[in-house]
Amino acid sequence: MNKNFLFPYETIRPIQKQFMDDVWNCLNTKRSMIAHAPTGLGKTVAALAPALTFALEHNLNIIFLTSRHTQHVIALETLRKIKTTYSLSFIASSIIGKKWMCSQSGVENMFSSEFSEFCRVLREEDKCDYYLKTKKNNQETADAALLVSQLSAESPIPIDTLIKDARKKGMCPYEIGQFLAQQAQVIVTDYYYIFHPKIGENFLAKTNKKLENTILIIDEGHNLASRIRETMSTQLSNLQIQGAIKEAIKFSLEETRLLLIKLQDVLSTLADGVKGEEVIECDDLISLVSKIKPIESLISLFEHDGKIVRTAQQRSFIGSIADFLNLWIGVDDGFVRYISVRDSSKGSLVTIIYRCLDPSYVTKPIIDAAYMVLLMSGTLTPTEMYADLLGFPLNTYEQEYESPFDENNRLTLICPAVTTKYSSRSEDQFQRIAKICADIVNTVPGNSALFFPSYVLLNKINEYFQVLNRKTSFLEQSDLSTQEKHQLLETFKSYNKTGAVLLGVASGSFGEGIDLPGDLLQCVVVVGLPLSKPDLETQQLIRYYHEKFGKGWDYGYVLPAVTKTLQNAGRCIRSETDRGVVVFLDERYAWPQYIRCFPSSWELKITKDCTSMISDFFMSQGSISSNKEDNQ
Repeated sequence: MNKNFLFPYETIRPIQKQFMDDVWNCLNTKRSMIAHAPTGLGKTVAALAPALTFALEHNLNIIFLTSRHTQHVIALETLRKIKTTYSLSFIASSIIGKKWMCSQSGVENMFSSEFSEFCRVLREEDKCDYYLKTKKNNQETADAALLVSQLSAESPIPIDTLIKDARKKGMCPYEIGQFLAQQAQVIVTDYYYIFHPKIGENFLAKTNKKLENTILIIDEGHNLASRIRETMSTQLSNLQIQGAIKEAIKFSLEETRLLLIKLQDVLSTLADGVKGEEVIECDDLISLVSKIKPIESLISLFEHDGKIVRTAQQRSFIGSIADFLNLWIGVDDGFVRYISVRDSSKGSLVTIIYRCLDPSYVTKPIIDAAYMVLLMSGTLTPTEMYADLLGFPLNTYEQEYESPFDENNRLTLICPAVTTKYSSRSEDQFQRIAKICADIVNTVPGNSALFFPSYVLLNKINEYFQVLNRKTSFLEQSDLSTQEKHQLLETFKSYNKTGAVLLGVASGSFGEGIDLPGDLLQCVVVVGLPLSKPDLETQQLIRYYHEKFGKGWDYGYVLPAVTKTLQNAGRCIRSETDRGVVVFLDERYAWPQYIRCFPSSWELKITKDCTSMISDFFMSQGSISSNKEDNQ
């Protein structure tokens, strides 16, 4: 290796060496980088080792962004290992969403925008004892300074430890986290601390960090575009207005009550003659609202009264309407506004939506401003799509790294015998899918996971699957709590010797982010393609990317679905000694427009007879035991 990076382990894989050298070269040339880094490469340490080496030499900061709490832990453990191995004195900190660090009771049930306003009101009116003990005149109190000093000396520490220590002292964990981040050379945090326009600007200001002096490492980067779209989107329904009217009555806000009734009439006017969904313009709403009251005055009144309500009961429909109107009058380019009219048990449901189509509206200025940006994930193929979607500069270094795993340890099959294509769905098709799935999991010696495009298909196919399946099965449900999901997964793991089946949804809680190494999972079956509904929003996304890049079908429809399936497949092989089977069960996976989306290093086999190949795979090399005891 040409450079002695701060790599804390004795052995460096060849792929890791290449990755680190590439990161180092990009840092030296201030060139952004997009890396498809398959599972097992060790991308966290391969990114942090050269980045921290460079940052300490050039007095720069690192902000490591990830959407997963588990990845926070891995990043902090890696930094601790580097720190102790090389006896360094740098400070590293972690911070998560403000709501999830708050010690006030009941806030976990609030929407983010509601919590933000609730927190602001408590602070401004000196009603939060945690805040008052932590901060005074915009400076840390003596007690807070002492705690931050203690945490700095122990850093990097898990965010759970910071929260626990702050609460034990009666202080605000979030503010303690901010003070610690001010001193830190490395911060591990969530996407929106940089990529939410208001939160990001505030966070950088409070931590005294400047993008031009910051190396941004974005982990699980395949999620960033969709997260930005969600963050920058908003909607308003007649049910929300009805809730706001009840609030106005409860708190004797008579002027607001009358205005809300008129606003409800505005939605009814917009919905007149609409069946399903239709695009509308910004002024379609504003012109009608302005006949009631100037939009700025209406927003101001709703903000004022929403503050009154949130002080008393945390959540406010009135305040959320003010938030919606503020966003509605935003930019046009890269967004779509539309109205949806649906029948519901409570009558007609009317919703007006302001939806972000183009995340580069937010990401491009940040990427351009940062010292260097590294976007990485195990599913960033094709890299050029992510460069386009997020607005990376033309000189960005894009690299798809090979898997460090022996392909002989993974059997990857495409089974074109069935399909979940909408036009082909039938009871007969569901029975055939169930039969193939049951044959597969009954052949696999250990645990298997089946991932479906939707809960509807999962439940429909499971009616037939349960009759044929000889193993214990566990079903993901849309309303499971975090604790229930954790318990379900732990129980599923305990069946690793006898074998069980987990049935989940491609975009659900278990399709991405769970780690099942060793013999905890030996087979994944991806049933069908989780394509977006061909609704107005999807059509607009396809249209927008066709006009911008000439790739609307790929960027707006096909590739996002394939990315989900690749994430599902990635649950199977998690370490170098793992052996397992991945089956893509749908005829469309064999079509040229879909098969081209798979990583080039994968050895795909197309067959309608999965079970015999799976049986041979597990029988070969004495692999019924999978040679996985080393991972226990």
